[in-house]
Amino acid sequence: MIEKADLSVIIPTYNEYENILHLVEVIKTKIPEDLITEIIIVDDNSPDGTGRLIANYIDDPLTRVCTGIQQQENSNNFAINHRGSVVKLVCRENKSGLISAILQGIKSSTGRYILVMDGDFSHPPETVPVLINELLHDPNCIVVASRYIRGGSIRGWPYKRLLLSRLAAKIAIHGLSLCNIRDPISGFFAFPRYIMENIMIDTYGYKFLLEILVKARGVKVKEIPYTFVDRRSGESKLDARVMLDYLSAIGYLYRYGRKSKRLTKYKEEQRRRSVLFLSKAARFYTVGATGLLLNYIVSMMLTKGIVSNIWYIQASTIGIFLSITSNFFLNKIWTFEDRNFSSSNTLKQYSKFLGLSTLGAIVQLMLLFLLVHYGFQYATSLILAVAAASVSNFLLNKKWTFREKIWG
Repeated sequence: MIEKADLSVIIPTYNEYENILHLVEVIKTKIPEDLITEIIIVDDNSPDGTGRLIANYIDDPLTRVCTGIQQQENSNNFAINHRGSVVKLVCRENKSGLISAILQGIKSSTGRYILVMDGDFSHPPETVPVLINELLHDPNCIVVASRYIRGGSIRGWPYKRLLLSRLAAKIAIHGLSLCNIRDPISGFFAFPRYIMENIMIDTYGYKFLLEILVKARGVKVKEIPYTFVDRRSGESKLDARVMLDYLSAIGYLYRYGRKSKRLTKYKEEQRRRSVLFLSKAARFYTVGATGLLLNYIVSMMLTKGIVSNIWYIQASTIGIFLSITSNFFLNKIWTFEDRNFSSSNTLKQYSKFLGLSTLGAIVQLMLLFLLVHYGFQYATSLILAVAAASVSNFLLNKKWTFREKIWG
Protein backbone atom coordinates (compact mmCIF):
# COMPACT_ATOMS: atom_id res chain seq x y z
CA MET A 1 0.00 0.00 0.00
CA ILE A 2 1.10 3.53 -0.70
CA GLU A 3 1.47 5.97 2.15
CA LYS A 4 0.43 9.09 0.27
CA ALA A 5 -1.14 9.60 -3.15
CA ASP A 6 -0.99 12.44 -5.62
CA LEU A 7 -4.64 12.01 -6.61
CA SER A 8 -7.66 10.57 -4.82
CA VAL A 9 -10.70 9.68 -6.93
CA ILE A 10 -13.82 9.52 -4.74
CA ILE A 11 -16.75 7.48 -6.09
CA PRO A 12 -19.83 7.19 -3.84
CA THR A 13 -21.99 4.19 -4.71
CA TYR A 14 -25.40 2.80 -3.93
CA ASN A 15 -26.65 -0.12 -6.01
CA GLU A 16 -24.01 0.21 -8.75
CA TYR A 17 -23.27 -3.53 -9.10
CA GLU A 18 -23.65 -3.44 -12.87
CA ASN A 19 -21.37 -0.45 -13.41
CA ILE A 20 -18.65 -0.14 -10.82
CA LEU A 21 -16.06 -2.76 -11.86
CA HIS A 22 -16.04 -1.63 -15.47
CA LEU A 23 -15.80 2.00 -14.34
CA VAL A 24 -12.80 1.28 -12.08
CA GLU A 25 -10.97 -0.50 -14.88
CA VAL A 26 -11.63 2.32 -17.37
CA ILE A 27 -10.53 5.00 -14.91
CA LYS A 28 -7.23 3.23 -14.37
CA THR A 29 -6.48 3.48 -18.08
CA LYS A 30 -7.27 7.20 -18.17
CA ILE A 31 -5.13 8.44 -15.26
CA PRO A 32 -1.63 9.69 -16.17
CA GLU A 33 0.93 7.00 -15.30
CA ASP A 34 3.19 9.39 -13.41
CA LEU A 35 0.50 10.12 -10.80
CA ILE A 36 0.26 7.98 -7.68
CA THR A 37 -3.50 7.47 -7.56
CA GLU A 38 -6.05 5.93 -5.22
CA ILE A 39 -9.60 5.13 -6.30
CA ILE A 40 -11.87 5.14 -3.26
CA ILE A 41 -15.28 3.50 -3.51
CA VAL A 42 -17.61 4.63 -0.71
CA ASP A 43 -20.53 2.22 -0.61
CA ASP A 44 -23.66 2.82 1.46
CA ASN A 45 -24.29 -0.89 2.18
CA SER A 46 -25.88 -1.42 -1.24
CA PRO A 47 -28.57 -4.13 -1.21
CA ASP A 48 -27.46 -5.25 -4.66
CA GLY A 49 -24.03 -6.29 -3.34
CA THR A 50 -21.90 -3.47 -4.79
CA GLY A 51 -19.67 -3.42 -1.72
CA ARG A 52 -19.14 -7.20 -1.72
CA LEU A 53 -18.32 -7.07 -5.42
CA ILE A 54 -15.55 -4.52 -4.88
CA ALA A 55 -14.24 -6.39 -1.84
CA ASN A 56 -14.01 -9.60 -3.86
CA TYR A 57 -12.35 -7.72 -6.70
CA ILE A 58 -9.73 -6.39 -4.32
CA ASP A 59 -9.09 -9.83 -2.81
CA ASP A 60 -8.94 -11.61 -6.17
CA PRO A 61 -5.41 -13.08 -6.54
CA LEU A 62 -5.53 -12.36 -10.28
CA THR A 63 -5.78 -8.64 -9.67
CA ARG A 64 -4.07 -8.30 -6.31
CA VAL A 65 -0.46 -7.19 -5.98
CA CYS A 66 -0.73 -6.37 -2.29
CA THR A 67 -3.72 -6.14 0.01
CA GLY A 68 -4.21 -4.43 3.36
CA ILE A 69 -7.21 -4.29 5.63
CA GLN A 70 -7.79 -1.40 8.06
CA GLN A 71 -10.57 -0.43 10.45
CA GLN A 72 -11.72 3.18 10.23
CA GLU A 73 -14.52 4.04 12.63
CA ASN A 74 -17.53 1.96 11.49
CA SER A 75 -16.14 1.31 8.02
CA ASN A 76 -13.90 -1.31 6.45
CA ASN A 77 -11.19 -0.01 4.15
CA PHE A 78 -9.66 -2.51 1.74
CA ALA A 79 -6.76 -1.45 -0.46
CA ILE A 80 -4.96 -2.93 -3.43
CA ASN A 81 -2.00 -1.69 -5.39
CA HIS A 82 -2.73 -2.66 -8.98
CA ARG A 83 -1.19 -1.34 -12.19
CA GLY A 84 0.09 1.79 -10.47
CA SER A 85 -3.23 2.53 -8.75
CA VAL A 86 -4.67 1.81 -5.34
CA VAL A 87 -8.31 0.78 -5.06
CA LYS A 88 -9.99 1.20 -1.67
CA LEU A 89 -13.42 0.29 -0.41
CA VAL A 90 -15.11 2.16 2.41
CA CYS A 91 -18.21 0.28 3.55
CA ARG A 92 -20.80 2.28 5.46
CA GLU A 93 -23.56 0.76 7.55
CA ASN A 94 -26.45 2.56 5.90
CA LYS A 95 -27.47 5.09 3.28
CA SER A 96 -26.54 8.44 4.83
CA GLY A 97 -26.48 10.74 1.83
CA LEU A 98 -24.09 11.66 -0.94
CA ILE A 99 -22.39 14.55 0.85
CA SER A 100 -21.49 12.48 3.90
CA ALA A 101 -20.23 9.71 1.61
CA ILE A 102 -17.92 12.13 -0.19
CA LEU A 103 -16.71 13.50 3.13
CA GLN A 104 -15.90 10.02 4.41
CA GLY A 105 -14.12 9.25 1.19
CA ILE A 106 -12.00 12.38 1.56
CA LYS A 107 -11.27 11.49 5.17
CA SER A 108 -10.07 8.06 4.04
CA SER A 109 -7.94 9.52 1.26
CA THR A 110 -4.35 10.75 1.17
CA GLY A 111 -4.19 12.54 -2.18
CA ARG A 112 -2.98 16.09 -2.64
CA TYR A 113 -5.76 16.48 -5.19
CA ILE A 114 -9.35 15.23 -4.95
CA LEU A 115 -11.60 14.22 -7.84
CA VAL A 116 -15.26 13.42 -7.26
CA MET A 117 -17.46 11.57 -9.74
CA ASP A 118 -20.49 9.29 -9.95
CA GLY A 119 -20.29 5.54 -10.32
CA ASP A 120 -22.87 5.04 -13.09
CA PHE A 121 -20.95 6.26 -16.20
CA SER A 122 -23.02 9.45 -16.38
CA HIS A 123 -19.66 11.13 -15.77
CA PRO A 124 -17.54 9.83 -18.65
CA PRO A 125 -14.10 8.53 -17.58
CA GLU A 126 -12.68 10.16 -20.72
CA THR A 127 -13.14 13.54 -19.00
CA VAL A 128 -11.06 12.52 -15.96
CA PRO A 129 -7.64 13.27 -17.55
CA VAL A 130 -8.93 16.65 -18.76
CA LEU A 131 -9.94 17.59 -15.21
CA ILE A 132 -6.61 16.37 -13.85
CA ASN A 133 -4.54 18.25 -16.42
CA GLU A 134 -6.41 21.49 -15.77
CA LEU A 135 -5.90 21.10 -12.04
CA LEU A 136 -2.20 20.33 -12.40
CA HIS A 137 -1.83 23.35 -14.66
CA ASP A 138 -3.52 25.60 -12.07
CA PRO A 139 -3.36 23.79 -8.70
CA ASN A 140 -5.09 26.60 -6.80
CA CYS A 141 -8.49 26.34 -8.42
CA ILE A 142 -11.60 24.17 -8.51
CA VAL A 143 -12.04 22.48 -11.89
CA VAL A 144 -15.67 21.67 -12.68
CA ALA A 145 -16.95 19.47 -15.48
CA SER A 146 -19.85 21.55 -16.77
CA ARG A 147 -22.95 20.66 -18.73
CA TYR A 148 -24.00 24.27 -19.22
CA ILE A 149 -21.07 26.00 -20.89
CA ARG A 150 -20.34 26.01 -24.60
CA GLY A 151 -19.48 22.46 -25.65
CA GLY A 152 -21.30 20.84 -22.72
CA SER A 153 -24.58 18.95 -23.05
CA ILE A 154 -26.90 16.34 -21.57
CA ARG A 155 -28.00 13.17 -23.35
CA GLY A 156 -30.80 10.82 -22.40
CA TRP A 157 -32.85 13.02 -20.09
CA PRO A 158 -36.54 13.82 -20.70
CA TYR A 159 -37.49 17.46 -21.09
CA LYS A 160 -38.92 17.66 -17.55
CA ARG A 161 -35.66 16.46 -16.01
CA LEU A 162 -33.66 18.92 -18.13
CA LEU A 163 -35.92 21.77 -17.05
CA LEU A 164 -35.59 20.87 -13.35
CA SER A 165 -31.81 20.70 -13.61
CA ARG A 166 -31.57 24.06 -15.37
CA LEU A 167 -33.91 25.61 -12.81
CA ALA A 168 -31.89 24.20 -9.92
CA ALA A 169 -28.69 25.65 -11.39
CA LYS A 170 -30.31 29.08 -11.88
CA ILE A 171 -31.63 29.09 -8.31
CA ALA A 172 -28.13 28.41 -7.00
CA ILE A 173 -26.43 30.98 -9.24
CA HIS A 174 -28.80 33.85 -8.55
CA GLY A 175 -29.88 32.92 -5.03
CA LEU A 176 -26.32 32.43 -3.77
CA SER A 177 -24.61 35.03 -6.02
CA LEU A 178 -22.35 32.48 -7.74
CA CYS A 179 -21.34 34.65 -10.66
CA ASN A 180 -18.22 32.67 -11.66
CA ILE A 181 -19.82 29.36 -12.65
CA ARG A 182 -22.57 28.06 -14.92
CA ASP A 183 -23.00 24.57 -13.46
CA PRO A 184 -22.73 24.90 -9.65
CA ILE A 185 -24.67 21.67 -9.10
CA SER A 186 -22.26 19.47 -11.03
CA GLY A 187 -21.24 16.26 -9.31
CA PHE A 188 -18.07 15.91 -11.40
CA PHE A 189 -15.17 18.10 -10.26
CA ALA A 190 -11.62 18.21 -8.91
CA PHE A 191 -9.88 20.46 -6.40
CA PRO A 192 -6.77 20.68 -4.20
CA ARG A 193 -7.16 19.14 -0.74
CA TYR A 194 -6.17 22.33 1.10
CA ILE A 195 -9.45 24.00 0.09
CA MET A 196 -11.22 21.76 2.61
CA GLU A 197 -9.00 22.77 5.52
CA ASN A 198 -11.08 25.77 6.63
CA ILE A 199 -14.50 24.61 5.49
CA MET A 200 -17.12 22.97 7.68
CA ILE A 201 -19.47 20.95 5.48
CA ASP A 202 -22.75 20.69 7.34
CA THR A 203 -25.61 20.38 4.85
CA TYR A 204 -27.37 17.22 3.75
CA GLY A 205 -28.30 16.05 0.30
CA TYR A 206 -26.45 15.71 -2.96
CA LYS A 207 -24.67 18.96 -3.87
CA PHE A 208 -21.23 18.87 -2.30
CA LEU A 209 -19.73 21.29 -4.85
CA LEU A 210 -22.36 23.91 -4.08
CA GLU A 211 -21.34 24.14 -0.44
CA ILE A 212 -17.65 24.42 -1.34
CA LEU A 213 -18.39 27.26 -3.77
CA VAL A 214 -20.30 29.21 -1.12
CA LYS A 215 -17.90 28.62 1.75
CA ALA A 216 -14.63 28.95 -0.17
CA ARG A 217 -15.35 32.40 -1.55
CA GLY A 218 -12.54 33.84 -3.62
CA VAL A 219 -11.21 30.50 -4.88
CA LYS A 220 -10.77 30.47 -8.65
CA VAL A 221 -13.16 28.24 -10.60
CA LYS A 222 -12.54 26.74 -14.05
CA GLU A 223 -15.20 24.95 -16.06
CA ILE A 224 -14.57 22.44 -18.80
CA PRO A 225 -17.37 21.16 -21.02
CA TYR A 226 -18.49 17.56 -20.99
CA THR A 227 -21.49 15.56 -22.12
CA PHE A 228 -23.55 14.11 -19.31
CA VAL A 229 -24.94 10.73 -20.37
CA ASP A 230 -27.88 9.27 -18.50
CA ARG A 231 -26.95 6.12 -16.58
CA ARG A 232 -26.43 2.94 -18.58
CA SER A 233 -28.13 0.71 -16.03
CA GLY A 234 -29.64 0.82 -12.56
CA GLU A 235 -32.12 3.38 -11.24
CA SER A 236 -31.83 7.14 -10.93
CA LYS A 237 -31.48 8.52 -7.41
CA LEU A 238 -33.64 11.59 -8.18
CA ASP A 239 -36.88 11.70 -6.20
CA ALA A 240 -38.94 14.15 -4.14
CA ARG A 241 -36.64 13.70 -1.13
CA VAL A 242 -33.61 14.71 -3.21
CA MET A 243 -35.38 17.87 -4.41
CA LEU A 244 -36.47 18.81 -0.88
CA ASP A 245 -32.92 18.27 0.42
CA TYR A 246 -31.63 20.51 -2.35
CA LEU A 247 -34.04 23.34 -1.53
CA SER A 248 -33.19 22.97 2.15
CA ALA A 249 -29.48 23.23 1.36
CA ILE A 250 -30.09 26.34 -0.76
CA GLY A 251 -31.96 27.94 2.14
CA TYR A 252 -29.20 27.11 4.58
CA LEU A 253 -26.42 28.36 2.31
CA TYR A 254 -28.38 31.54 1.61
CA ARG A 255 -28.54 32.22 5.34
CA TYR A 256 -24.91 31.31 5.70
CA GLY A 257 -24.08 34.14 3.34
CA ARG A 258 -20.69 35.27 2.21
CA LYS A 259 -17.78 34.29 4.41
CA SER A 260 -15.04 36.45 2.96
CA LYS A 261 -12.62 38.16 5.30
CA ARG A 262 -14.04 41.50 4.31
CA LEU A 263 -17.58 40.53 5.26
CA THR A 264 -16.44 38.77 8.42
CA LYS A 265 -14.59 41.89 9.49
CA TYR A 266 -17.62 44.02 8.64
CA LYS A 267 -19.96 41.79 10.63
CA GLU A 268 -17.62 41.79 13.60
CA GLU A 269 -17.42 45.58 13.46
CA GLN A 270 -21.20 45.81 13.25
CA ARG A 271 -21.57 43.45 16.20
CA ARG A 272 -19.09 45.49 18.22
CA ARG A 273 -20.90 48.70 17.37
CA SER A 274 -24.25 47.17 18.26
CA VAL A 275 -22.97 46.08 21.65
CA LEU A 276 -21.40 49.49 22.27
CA PHE A 277 -24.53 51.37 21.18
CA LEU A 278 -26.81 49.25 23.34
CA SER A 279 -24.44 49.51 26.29
CA LYS A 280 -24.39 53.31 26.13
CA ALA A 281 -28.13 53.47 25.55
CA ALA A 282 -28.66 51.30 28.63
CA ARG A 283 -26.43 53.58 30.70
CA PHE A 284 -28.11 56.72 29.35
CA TYR A 285 -31.58 55.43 30.21
CA THR A 286 -30.41 54.26 33.62
CA VAL A 287 -29.24 57.83 34.24
CA GLY A 288 -32.55 59.02 32.77
CA ALA A 289 -34.40 56.82 35.24
CA THR A 290 -32.62 58.50 38.13
CA GLY A 291 -33.49 61.87 36.56
CA LEU A 292 -37.11 60.74 36.20
CA LEU A 293 -37.17 59.76 39.86
CA LEU A 294 -35.62 63.08 40.89
CA ASN A 295 -37.99 65.00 38.62
CA TYR A 296 -40.99 63.13 39.97
CA ILE A 297 -40.03 63.52 43.65
CA VAL A 298 -39.28 67.24 43.35
CA SER A 299 -42.44 67.91 41.34
CA MET A 300 -44.65 66.05 43.77
CA MET A 301 -43.05 67.73 46.80
CA LEU A 302 -43.65 71.15 45.28
CA THR A 303 -47.29 70.50 44.34
CA LYS A 304 -48.49 68.50 47.34
CA GLY A 305 -47.53 70.99 50.02
CA ILE A 306 -44.57 69.00 51.34
CA VAL A 307 -42.19 71.84 50.50
CA SER A 308 -44.62 74.27 48.90
CA ASN A 309 -47.89 74.24 47.01
CA ILE A 310 -47.21 75.78 43.59
CA TRP A 311 -48.78 75.23 40.16
CA TYR A 312 -47.85 71.80 38.73
CA ILE A 313 -46.29 73.35 35.60
CA GLN A 314 -43.94 75.46 37.73
CA ALA A 315 -43.10 72.48 39.93
CA SER A 316 -42.38 70.30 36.92
CA THR A 317 -40.12 73.01 35.45
CA ILE A 318 -37.97 73.04 38.58
CA GLY A 319 -37.86 69.25 38.60
CA ILE A 320 -36.77 69.24 34.98
CA PHE A 321 -33.90 71.66 35.58
CA LEU A 322 -32.55 69.66 38.53
CA SER A 323 -32.82 66.37 36.65
CA ILE A 324 -31.06 67.87 33.61
CA THR A 325 -28.11 68.95 35.72
CA SER A 326 -27.89 65.59 37.45
CA ASN A 327 -28.19 63.73 34.17
CA PHE A 328 -25.46 65.78 32.50
CA PHE A 329 -22.79 64.95 35.04
CA LEU A 330 -23.77 61.29 35.34
CA ASN A 331 -23.76 60.85 31.56
CA LYS A 332 -20.47 62.70 31.13
CA ILE A 333 -18.73 60.55 33.74
CA TRP A 334 -20.40 57.17 33.30
CA THR A 335 -22.24 56.87 29.98
CA PHE A 336 -19.79 58.59 27.62
CA GLU A 337 -16.70 58.31 29.86
CA ASP A 338 -15.59 61.85 29.09
CA ARG A 339 -12.69 62.75 31.38
CA ASN A 340 -12.14 66.28 30.11
CA PHE A 341 -13.37 68.42 33.00
CA SER A 342 -11.81 71.70 31.95
CA SER A 343 -14.09 74.63 32.69
CA SER A 344 -14.52 75.69 29.07
CA ASN A 345 -15.21 72.16 27.79
CA THR A 346 -17.57 71.28 30.63
CA LEU A 347 -19.47 74.56 30.28
CA LYS A 348 -19.73 74.12 26.51
CA GLN A 349 -21.00 70.57 26.90
CA TYR A 350 -23.41 71.56 29.63
CA SER A 351 -24.79 74.35 27.47
CA LYS A 352 -25.44 71.92 24.63
CA PHE A 353 -26.88 69.34 26.98
CA LEU A 354 -29.09 71.98 28.57
CA GLY A 355 -30.21 73.31 25.19
CA LEU A 356 -31.10 69.89 23.84
CA SER A 357 -32.67 68.86 27.10
CA THR A 358 -34.66 72.11 27.11
CA LEU A 359 -35.94 71.23 23.67
CA GLY A 360 -36.93 67.84 25.04
CA ALA A 361 -38.41 69.55 28.07
CA ILE A 362 -40.60 71.73 25.88
CA VAL A 363 -41.89 68.64 24.16
CA GLN A 364 -42.34 67.02 27.57
CA LEU A 365 -44.28 70.00 28.98
CA MET A 366 -46.52 70.27 25.94
CA LEU A 367 -47.27 66.57 26.07
CA LEU A 368 -47.79 66.74 29.83
CA PHE A 369 -50.23 69.62 29.46
CA LEU A 370 -52.18 67.88 26.70
CA LEU A 371 -52.40 64.60 28.60
CA VAL A 372 -53.57 66.28 31.81
CA HIS A 373 -55.96 68.50 29.83
CA TYR A 374 -57.58 65.48 28.24
CA GLY A 375 -58.15 63.71 31.53
CA PHE A 376 -55.08 61.63 32.28
CA GLN A 377 -53.81 61.58 35.85
CA TYR A 378 -50.86 63.84 36.51
CA ALA A 379 -48.54 61.08 37.71
CA THR A 380 -49.22 58.94 34.62
CA SER A 381 -48.93 61.94 32.30
CA LEU A 382 -45.59 62.90 33.81
CA ILE A 383 -44.07 59.45 33.28
CA LEU A 384 -45.29 59.27 29.65
CA ALA A 385 -44.02 62.75 28.82
CA VAL A 386 -40.56 62.15 30.28
CA ALA A 387 -40.26 58.78 28.51
CA ALA A 388 -41.22 60.33 25.14
CA ALA A 389 -38.53 62.98 25.43
CA SER A 390 -35.76 60.58 26.50
CA VAL A 391 -35.17 58.95 23.10
CA SER A 392 -34.41 62.22 21.31
CA ASN A 393 -32.32 63.36 24.26
CA PHE A 394 -30.05 60.30 24.01
CA LEU A 395 -29.48 60.46 20.26
CA LEU A 396 -29.01 64.21 20.03
CA ASN A 397 -26.67 64.43 23.02
CA LYS A 398 -24.64 61.47 21.82
CA LYS A 399 -24.14 63.16 18.46
CA TRP A 400 -23.73 66.85 19.36
CA THR A 401 -22.85 67.16 23.02
CA PHE A 402 -20.33 64.34 23.39
CA ARG A 403 -19.27 64.22 19.71
CA GLU A 404 -19.90 60.53 19.09
CA LYS A 405 -21.34 58.73 16.10
CA ILE A 406 -24.96 57.78 16.48
CA TRP A 407 -24.24 54.09 15.73
CA GLY A 408 -21.44 52.77 17.88
